[in-house]
Amino acid sequence: MTKPKPFTLHVAEQDIADLRARLARTRFPDSAPRGNDPWAFGTDVAYLRTLVEYWRERFDWRAEEAALNAFPQFQVAVDGIDLHYLHVPGIGENPMPLLLLHGWPGSVFEFLDIIPRLTDPARFGGDPRDAFTVIAPSLPGYGLSFKPGQKRYGVPEMADCVAALMHDVLGFPRFAAQGGDWGAAVTSRLGYAHADKIIGIHINLMMAAGRDPKALQDPSEEEKRYLGELAHWMGEETGYQWIQGTRPQTLSFALTDSPAGLAAWIVEKFRAWSDCGGEVERAISRERMLADISLYWFTAAIGSSFWPYYARLHGSVILPPGETITVPTGYAQFPREILKPPRSVAERVFKNIRRWSVMEKGGHFAALEQPDLLANEVRAFFRELR
Repeated sequence: MTKPKPFTLHVAEQDIADLRARLARTRFPDSAPRGNDPWAFGTDVAYLRTLVEYWRERFDWRAEEAALNAFPQFQVAVDGIDLHYLHVPGIGENPMPLLLLHGWPGSVFEFLDIIPRLTDPARFGGDPRDAFTVIAPSLPGYGLSFKPGQKRYGVPEMADCVAALMHDVLGFPRFAAQGGDWGAAVTSRLGYAHADKIIGIHINLMMAAGRDPKALQDPSEEEKRYLGELAHWMGEETGYQWIQGTRPQTLSFALTDSPAGLAAWIVEKFRAWSDCGGEVERAISRERMLADISLYWFTAAIGSSFWPYYARLHGSVILPPGETITVPTGYAQFPREILKPPRSVAERVFKNIRRWSVMEKGGHFAALEQPDLLANEVRAFFRELR
């Protein structure tokens, strides 16, 4: 293992100018007849026109760049790639090391508001004894952990990579982990494949819970609700998974060349998966949303970010069939999460659930939407494991 090197994000001015020039040349599609719902067939053309204009004329990338650079960042060679991560020391007695993992179409920009709530709880009215030292990597193949031509990663490989970062590079004998989306999948995999290194895991998406309707014989009423939710999800919401999981290279041409296309692809997910009442900026600020999209643009990492979908559709699994996760597990179920399996389904895989919390508000991007609620849950769960 090489020694970590301090990292500061700085996008060249010419790349910012190129982005603005491309945005100015955007060719928008027409808007299909859609009745009263302008999002019925995907991203609303009128909304994207407004967003693109704002991105080109008013969005301050340098301000978002500075917000990220306010946290200590590093790069280190792990598993043949340069892995980027934030490493923010906790303020309190004996802070617990916490690996914080994002998903798709997210990035480390998801964590700018929640990190201080975890590293310095006293600043937000919490107990300093609950402090964490937070390590938040850009997942391998995402954002600042991507370079053209590098190998691709599925969930098991991501888990091995970040486990090496925590244990071998940073020297933590054991650590906690938290994640949503693919971050939840990697966190779950850590609880299975690296259980000896794990204090406990906390997730806000049950990706490892079963999604096979045939596995639920004589379902309860709650399980029937979940099966209906699953059927709707599979029938109406998984088109992106099939293209990203079968032809990731083809899609990457369009989204690497067109910033408006990239924004349309990502914004539709921010809106559909957040607790926003149909207006995405009620849940996620325009600046933070554009910071995330801009990071995908400047790093040209969108194609690589598709790879976990391809790997999953071609045999990569979070854990082998029949295997279970026995490390202490906490789960926060946000009301607008994309899928909400009941505890009876989750307990088939997660055998040591210590905390199961049904949240009052929030969606898929919990760290972005509800940093206070999620931070409180994470602190409460790991308090019992210190």
